[in-house]
Amino acid sequence: MEIKLNGKPHEADDGQSVQSLLDSLSIRAPRVAVMVNDAIVKKADRAEHTLRQGDVVEVISMVGGG
Repeated sequence: MEIKLNGKPHEADDGQSVQSLLDSLSIRAPRVAVMVNDAIVKKADRAEHTLRQGDVVEVISMVGGG
């Protein structure tokens, strides 16, 4: 199925969870926010939140510095 990931088309597995998507992208940063269709998906809900055709997913890394 096709989703939009950070503004670009991305092919994802049918019924793929948000956590599975992050794992497939090798994203393991402890400070990552994920939004699906403009709603934040809590870290505790990522394994259960399944993606659907056409979902818009934004993965945002938190970085510190000055």
